[in-house]
Amino acid sequence: MKMTLRALLGATVSFTLAGAAMAETTITVATVNNGDMIRMQGLMDDFYAKHPDIKVEWVTLEENVLRQNVTADIATGGGQYDVVTIGTYEVPIWAKQNWLESLNDLPADYNIDDLLPAIRGGLTVDGNLYASPFYGESSFVNYRKDLAEKAGITIPDAPTWDDIKAAAAAMTDTDAGIYGICLRGKAGWGENMAFLTTMANSYGARWFDENWNPQFDQPEWKAVMTDYVELLTKYGPPGASNNGYNENLTLSLQGKCAMRMDATVSAGSLTDPAQSEFADKVGFALAPDMGLGKRANWLWAWSLAIPASSDAKDAAKTFVNWATNQDYIALVASKEGWRNAPPGTRTSLYANAEYAALPFAKMTIDSINAADPTNPSVKPVPYVGVQFVAIPEFAGLATSVGEIFSAALAGQKSVDDALAEAQALAVSEMTSAGYIK
Repeated sequence: MKMTLRALLGATVSFTLAGAAMAETTITVATVNNGDMIRMQGLMDDFYAKHPDIKVEWVTLEENVLRQNVTADIATGGGQYDVVTIGTYEVPIWAKQNWLESLNDLPADYNIDDLLPAIRGGLTVDGNLYASPFYGESSFVNYRKDLAEKAGITIPDAPTWDDIKAAAAAMTDTDAGIYGICLRGKAGWGENMAFLTTMANSYGARWFDENWNPQFDQPEWKAVMTDYVELLTKYGPPGASNNGYNENLTLSLQGKCAMRMDATVSAGSLTDPAQSEFADKVGFALAPDMGLGKRANWLWAWSLAIPASSDAKDAAKTFVNWATNQDYIALVASKEGWRNAPPGTRTSLYANAEYAALPFAKMTIDSINAADPTNPSVKPVPYVGVQFVAIPEFAGLATSVGEIFSAALAGQKSVDDALAEAQALAVSEMTSAGYIK
């Protein structure tokens, strides 16, 4: 049988269209090197089975480096990334700069109304969702119950800072390689300053007064820094000024931190027998307070956003939906158990009986719900944000202040000198930015 010219051309066109339909789109995802995001990379077979026409290339970086690289690329419209992992601090600022793509058109099965109101609110600007939370978190205390029992102490579910100081002293056993407390000391606005800002909230300290005047010269900050440095120099691990989230989590998994105050998201790892031989000995408590009405807990969501500069927005949205959908949470649970499911984003997770039975589930959701970004401190402030100040200048300023405070922790300068230096720097920066005259 002879094929006519028209039939031949038709077959060629059909073949070409089929080839186009099968064309592969490559997207680049920039993310942080924590356990949950590493786990996602190990589950990509599920994504590829559902979306064989999309290839994902990963750029996985340490937290501080990720922030620097992503900020530089998105501010210049570089287009290097199609999906970026960013936090509650960046989303409202970047959305107002038109740097992010709205996610309001995600498919119906994304179920936007299932997002926890506190988390969704921090990622929404003028009614548009600009980032989808992969996991949400607050902060709380985790501790080894066996060491507390051995020391003859009880850590309350809602401790004070005096309770924490006493527990750290009682459980420290340096001869056995046990450190009473592990806190973030690594410099960075999202590392030591995230912790210190929440600690300051509970002590009645604040970054700025109602007129944007820096407050590091006030007695509340002196109390914060004095107790912080004393806790870690007396009862913390060696080199505490170099330890951030990942380093302290590793020490806790090794059983070397008798007590640690950090992100609620780490509870799954701490109670996982595959990751810790002390998994059945971990207790949890709310972040401490000073009796002033504020606890030292934060509110954060690591979220996936799409830069406006991406040239593969549809494929990027397909990936974001997969990675932050209810089905992904169920996928993780089916592979690694409910304790490792991404927490703190969806109401449905906490309605799940298996998840709700976990020892940290209620403490996590209570901590998230207790954080108040609109009234973070005891005294009035002109800003929103719990462990950050939601202004564009904060990231650079807080990183510089974090370096000063990390140096004080390392013994390179006194607390008084560090606070004076931080105050002078903050006054200079806020004057240059036009907040104060």
